[in-house]
Amino acid sequence: MDRITAAKVFVTIVEQGTMAAAGERLDMSRSMITRYLSEMESWSGSRLLHRSTRRLSLTSAGRLLCSIAGNC
Repeated sequence: MDRITAAKVFVTIVEQGTMAAAGERLDMSRSMITRYLSEMESWSGSRLLHRSTRRLSLTSAGRLLCSIAGNC
């Protein structure tokens, strides 16, 4: 998978607040969004988001990645 697209997906998830909204924004299915996020987590070796049925929040590794990206 393309790392640039995966980074864009991650930033969009954070900006939009949900994976569904990020999928709509990027015109991708929720399963594709989830796949890109999983790849980002695999490449970073860390979980980037805390996921629950009601909300997403950044982990410390996710906050660091956002600060590097400069968009979160």
